[in-house]
Amino acid sequence: MANKLINQMGLPKSIANIFTARNIITAKDALSLTEFELMELLDVGMAEVAYAMAHISEVVCPPCQTALLLMEQRVRNESLAGHLPTRLKGLDEALCGGIPFGVLTELVGPPGIGKTQFCLKLSLLASLPANFGGLDGRVIYIDVESKFSSKRLIEIGTKSFPEIFHKKGMAQEMAGRILILRPTSLSEFAESLHRIKVSLLQQQVKLLIIDSMAALVLGEHDCGASRQQALGWHVSFIKSLAEFSRIPIVLTNQVRSQMGDESLMYSFQAAQSRPTKEDIPVTFDSHLVAALGINWAHAVTIRLVLESKSGQRFIKLAKSPISPPLAFPFDITSSGIVLLDDNGIEMKGPEINNIHCQGPNALLNF
Repeated sequence: MANKLINQMGLPKSIANIFTARNIITAKDALSLTEFELMELLDVGMAEVAYAMAHISEVVCPPCQTALLLMEQRVRNESLAGHLPTRLKGLDEALCGGIPFGVLTELVGPPGIGKTQFCLKLSLLASLPANFGGLDGRVIYIDVESKFSSKRLIEIGTKSFPEIFHKKGMAQEMAGRILILRPTSLSEFAESLHRIKVSLLQQQVKLLIIDSMAALVLGEHDCGASRQQALGWHVSFIKSLAEFSRIPIVLTNQVRSQMGDESLMYSFQAAQSRPTKEDIPVTFDSHLVAALGINWAHAVTIRLVLESKSGQRFIKLAKSPISPPLAFPFDITSSGIVLLDDNGIEMKGPEINNIHCQGPNALLNF
C-alpha cells in the first residue's frame, strides 16, 4: 500500500498534479515528509497539505479486521490452513498444524544433527500433490554448503511415500520441482533473493529453504558488528518475502560456544555461567548457542533446536508464539527424521535455549 500512486487516490487533480510535478509519486514519498516540509515543497497552504495527507493516509491505511475475519481469510486463501505439515505428529500438534506460512522458521543445531535431513523431507512434502497432503508446488532450496543430495532425497521419498515414488517417472517429477541455488557470497545471495521475489508467484513456489544462513554470514564477516550489519538487510528482506508470498520459509543456523553471560541478552533465555576450558573433558555434553546472535534470534518466529544429549537426539520447540517449549526425542532413518515419542517433554529455564552436543570436538568457535 505504501507504493500506491498518489495520482490514483482520488485527490483533486490540481493537488495531485502538484505532487507529481515535485516528484512525490507514491504514498510513501508523501508520508515520509512532515506537513511543513510538504508546504515548502508544494508551495501550498497548510489546509491543502493537511487535507491531502489525511486523504492519502485514509486510502493506504489497512481497514480494521476482526480476528475471526483474518482466520477465515487464511483458511479460504491458504492450503492446509496456512501450515506445511512435517508429518511428525507431536511436533505438528504443538505447532498447530506444522511449519507456518508467512514467517521465518529456524532449524539450529550442531553439524550432523539432522538439519539438512529435515530440510530434504520438507522439500518433498511441499512438492507432493495436494491429494497426498502436499502443497503441490515448487521448492527453492538455497544450498550454501553443497549438502543437498538428490540420492538421499529420492531415498527419503521412496521410503516415506512408496505409493507415489514407485510410479514410473514420479521420482523424477518430484525432484524436478525442487530448484537448487548455490550462492558463494552474500552478494550472490542478495541477487538470488531479488530473483526469487519475482519467481515466487510466477512459478508456484510453495517453500523456500536456506541451508545454511550462518555459513554465508560467518564466512565473510569475522567482526561481530560488521556481521550484524550485513545480516540486518538480508533478514529484513527475507521476512518481507515471507509476508509478501505467504509461504513457509525455513532457514538453518549453526552453533558456537557460549560467551560468558551471553544468555542474558535473550529475553527468553535465563543466565548461565560459562564453563572454563579446564572444565570441558574430551567427551562431554557441551552447552552451545545459536551462531547468528540476538538480532537474528528476534527475527525468526519459530526456533527448532536439534541437539544430542546423553546419547539421544531431541527436537526442541524453543521459540513459538503459540506453543509451549517442548522437546521430542527423534532418530534419523532411511525415511528421514522420525519422532520416538509424540508426547513432548515440557522444558523450563535455561534448558529451553541451551544446545547440547555430545561427543568430542563439539564446540565451534566462530
